[in-house]
Amino acid sequence: MGNRLSKIYTRTGDDGSTGLGDGSRVAKDSLRVSAYGTVDELNSTIGMVLACNGVDAAVREALTQIQHELFDLGGELCIPGMAMIDDADITRLETVLDGFNEPLPSLKEFILPGGGMAASCCHLARTVCRRAEREVTALAREEDVRPQPQRYLNRLSDLLFVLCRVLARADGHGEVLWQHERRRKPTA
Repeated sequence: MGNRLSKIYTRTGDDGSTGLGDGSRVAKDSLRVSAYGTVDELNSTIGMVLACNGVDAAVREALTQIQHELFDLGGELCIPGMAMIDDADITRLETVLDGFNEPLPSLKEFILPGGGMAASCCHLARTVCRRAEREVTALAREEDVRPQPQRYLNRLSDLLFVLCRVLARADGHGEVLWQHERRRKPTA
Protein backbone atom coordinates (compact mmCIF):
# COMPACT_ATOMS: atom_id res chain seq x y z
CA MET A 1 0.00 0.00 0.00
CA GLY A 2 1.18 3.53 -0.72
CA ASN A 3 1.79 6.33 1.71
CA ARG A 4 -0.38 6.58 4.78
CA LEU A 5 -1.67 9.93 5.95
CA SER A 6 0.56 11.21 8.71
CA LYS A 7 -0.74 14.78 8.49
CA ILE A 8 -4.49 15.25 8.14
CA TYR A 9 -4.61 18.83 6.89
CA THR A 10 -2.66 19.86 3.83
CA ARG A 11 -4.22 23.24 3.01
CA THR A 12 -4.14 22.27 -0.68
CA GLY A 13 -7.95 22.37 -0.88
CA ASP A 14 -8.35 25.85 0.52
CA ASP A 15 -8.83 27.17 -3.02
CA GLY A 16 -11.88 24.96 -3.65
CA SER A 17 -10.01 22.22 -5.47
CA THR A 18 -9.16 18.67 -4.50
CA GLY A 19 -6.75 16.04 -5.74
CA LEU A 20 -7.94 12.94 -7.54
CA GLY A 21 -6.20 9.62 -7.11
CA ASP A 22 -4.20 10.15 -10.30
CA GLY A 23 -2.74 13.41 -8.97
CA SER A 24 -4.86 15.76 -11.07
CA ARG A 25 -6.81 18.53 -9.38
CA VAL A 26 -10.50 19.31 -9.89
CA ALA A 27 -13.11 21.54 -8.30
CA LYS A 28 -14.53 20.13 -5.07
CA ASP A 29 -18.03 20.40 -6.53
CA SER A 30 -17.20 18.53 -9.76
CA LEU A 31 -19.44 15.67 -10.83
CA ARG A 32 -16.66 13.17 -10.12
CA VAL A 33 -16.07 14.39 -6.56
CA SER A 34 -19.82 14.50 -5.92
CA ALA A 35 -20.17 10.92 -7.14
CA TYR A 36 -17.39 9.39 -5.05
CA GLY A 37 -18.33 11.62 -2.10
CA THR A 38 -21.85 10.23 -2.14
CA VAL A 39 -20.46 6.68 -2.35
CA ASP A 40 -18.47 7.53 0.79
CA GLU A 41 -21.66 8.86 2.42
CA LEU A 42 -23.41 5.62 1.47
CA ASN A 43 -20.64 3.62 3.10
CA SER A 44 -21.09 5.69 6.27
CA THR A 45 -24.84 5.08 6.34
CA ILE A 46 -24.23 1.34 6.02
CA GLY A 47 -21.91 1.73 9.01
CA MET A 48 -24.91 3.16 10.89
CA VAL A 49 -26.91 0.01 10.10
CA LEU A 50 -24.05 -2.13 11.35
CA ALA A 51 -23.90 -0.10 14.57
CA CYS A 52 -27.51 -0.98 15.41
CA ASN A 53 -28.29 -3.73 17.89
CA GLY A 54 -29.82 -6.95 16.65
CA VAL A 55 -28.37 -7.07 13.13
CA ASP A 56 -27.92 -10.78 12.52
CA ALA A 57 -24.69 -12.36 11.33
CA ALA A 58 -25.80 -12.94 7.72
CA VAL A 59 -26.87 -9.31 7.24
CA ARG A 60 -23.73 -8.11 9.04
CA GLU A 61 -21.51 -10.23 6.75
CA ALA A 62 -23.27 -8.99 3.60
CA LEU A 63 -23.04 -5.33 4.63
CA THR A 64 -19.42 -5.58 5.70
CA GLN A 65 -18.48 -7.06 2.30
CA ILE A 66 -20.45 -4.25 0.63
CA GLN A 67 -18.53 -1.64 2.64
CA HIS A 68 -15.26 -3.00 1.25
CA GLU A 69 -16.67 -2.98 -2.28
CA LEU A 70 -17.95 0.58 -1.87
CA PHE A 71 -14.48 1.67 -0.84
CA ASP A 72 -13.23 0.08 -4.08
CA LEU A 73 -16.02 1.74 -6.07
CA GLY A 74 -15.09 5.12 -4.59
CA GLY A 75 -11.49 4.46 -5.55
CA GLU A 76 -12.52 3.64 -9.10
CA LEU A 77 -14.41 6.93 -9.33
CA CYS A 78 -11.54 8.87 -7.72
CA ILE A 79 -8.95 7.55 -10.19
CA PRO A 80 -10.11 8.15 -13.77
CA GLY A 81 -9.51 5.04 -15.86
CA MET A 82 -9.29 2.70 -12.84
CA ALA A 83 -11.36 -0.52 -12.79
CA MET A 84 -12.10 -2.01 -9.37
CA ILE A 85 -15.74 -3.17 -9.53
CA ASP A 86 -16.40 -6.00 -11.94
CA ASP A 87 -19.29 -8.12 -13.15
CA ALA A 88 -18.61 -10.78 -10.50
CA ASP A 89 -19.30 -8.18 -7.78
CA ILE A 90 -22.68 -7.43 -9.36
CA THR A 91 -23.52 -11.12 -9.73
CA ARG A 92 -22.62 -11.66 -6.06
CA LEU A 93 -25.01 -8.85 -5.05
CA GLU A 94 -27.79 -10.48 -7.07
CA THR A 95 -27.16 -13.83 -5.36
CA VAL A 96 -27.20 -12.23 -1.91
CA LEU A 97 -30.35 -10.29 -2.79
CA ASP A 98 -32.12 -13.44 -4.00
CA GLY A 99 -31.15 -15.28 -0.82
CA PHE A 100 -32.58 -12.60 1.49
CA ASN A 101 -35.67 -11.98 -0.66
CA GLU A 102 -36.74 -15.61 -1.16
CA PRO A 103 -38.30 -16.16 2.31
CA LEU A 104 -40.08 -12.77 2.38
CA PRO A 105 -43.78 -12.56 1.54
CA SER A 106 -44.73 -10.86 -1.71
CA LEU A 107 -45.33 -7.15 -1.50
CA LYS A 108 -48.85 -5.91 -2.01
CA GLU A 109 -48.37 -2.38 -0.65
CA PHE A 110 -45.66 0.27 -0.65
CA ILE A 111 -43.46 0.35 2.43
CA LEU A 112 -42.73 3.53 4.35
CA PRO A 113 -39.28 4.08 5.86
CA GLY A 114 -39.37 2.79 9.43
CA GLY A 115 -39.69 -0.56 11.13
CA GLY A 116 -37.13 -0.07 13.90
CA MET A 117 -33.75 1.62 14.11
CA ALA A 118 -31.77 -0.81 11.93
CA ALA A 119 -34.45 -0.85 9.21
CA SER A 120 -34.74 2.95 9.31
CA CYS A 121 -30.97 3.34 8.95
CA CYS A 122 -31.07 0.86 6.07
CA HIS A 123 -33.82 2.93 4.38
CA LEU A 124 -31.52 5.95 4.69
CA ALA A 125 -28.70 3.92 3.10
CA ARG A 126 -31.07 2.88 0.29
CA THR A 127 -31.94 6.50 -0.53
CA VAL A 128 -28.29 7.60 -0.41
CA CYS A 129 -27.49 4.68 -2.73
CA ARG A 130 -30.10 5.91 -5.23
CA ARG A 131 -28.54 9.39 -5.09
CA ALA A 132 -25.08 7.92 -5.65
CA GLU A 133 -26.44 6.06 -8.68
CA ARG A 134 -27.91 9.30 -10.07
CA GLU A 135 -24.62 11.12 -9.55
CA VAL A 136 -22.58 8.37 -11.22
CA THR A 137 -25.07 8.47 -14.11
CA ALA A 138 -24.60 12.23 -14.43
CA LEU A 139 -20.82 11.78 -14.34
CA ALA A 140 -20.99 9.07 -17.03
CA ARG A 141 -22.78 11.50 -19.36
CA GLU A 142 -19.83 13.90 -19.12
CA GLU A 143 -16.78 11.66 -18.63
CA ASP A 144 -15.70 8.10 -19.25
CA VAL A 145 -17.10 5.83 -16.53
CA ARG A 146 -17.39 2.09 -16.94
CA PRO A 147 -20.95 0.71 -16.65
CA GLN A 148 -20.14 -1.55 -13.67
CA PRO A 149 -20.33 1.19 -10.99
CA GLN A 150 -23.83 2.21 -12.12
CA ARG A 151 -25.00 -1.39 -12.31
CA TYR A 152 -23.47 -2.18 -8.89
CA LEU A 153 -25.28 0.77 -7.27
CA ASN A 154 -28.55 -0.17 -8.97
CA ARG A 155 -28.39 -3.73 -7.59
CA LEU A 156 -27.22 -2.49 -4.21
CA SER A 157 -30.24 -0.21 -3.80
CA ASP A 158 -32.49 -3.21 -4.52
CA LEU A 159 -30.59 -5.30 -1.98
CA LEU A 160 -30.82 -2.53 0.63
CA PHE A 161 -34.60 -2.39 0.11
CA VAL A 162 -34.83 -6.13 0.75
CA LEU A 163 -32.59 -5.77 3.81
CA CYS A 164 -34.92 -3.04 5.12
CA ARG A 165 -37.70 -5.62 5.03
CA VAL A 166 -35.54 -8.28 6.67
CA LEU A 167 -34.40 -5.91 9.43
CA ALA A 168 -37.92 -4.61 10.15
CA ARG A 169 -39.18 -8.15 10.60
CA ALA A 170 -36.19 -9.25 12.68
CA ASP A 171 -36.57 -6.26 15.01
CA GLY A 172 -40.18 -7.18 15.71
CA HIS A 173 -41.54 -3.86 14.47
CA GLY A 174 -42.60 -5.20 11.11
CA GLU A 175 -42.86 -3.24 7.92
CA VAL A 176 -44.67 0.08 7.91
CA LEU A 177 -47.15 -0.13 5.06
CA TRP A 178 -48.33 2.93 3.19
CA GLN A 179 -52.05 3.49 3.69
CA HIS A 180 -53.48 5.48 0.83
CA GLU A 181 -56.69 6.13 2.75
CA ARG A 182 -54.75 8.05 5.46
CA ARG A 183 -54.21 10.98 3.13
CA ARG A 184 -55.90 14.14 4.30
CA LYS A 185 -59.30 14.55 2.80
CA PRO A 186 -60.03 18.04 1.49
CA THR A 187 -62.37 20.00 3.72
CA ALA A 188 -65.39 21.60 2.15
